Amino acid sequence: MLGLCALLGAHLRTEGHRRRVGERGYSTEMVVVTAALVVLAIAATAVIAIFVMKKANGLQ
Repeated sequence: MLGLCALLGAHLRTEGHRRRVGERGYSTEMVVVTAALVVLAIAATAVIAIFVMKKANGLQ
């Protein structure tokens, strides 16, 4: 039982250290990059829609 508690404690210390030292800020960076890509995609769609609407209005 004591060995199991020691093993669990060692695992928790290792996991805590890994989380502190690991890829710090990676998820925040990915959220920002993804949001920027979404904004660019919406802007590109808007520009394409404007050109298509102008072309469609020119046909009438």
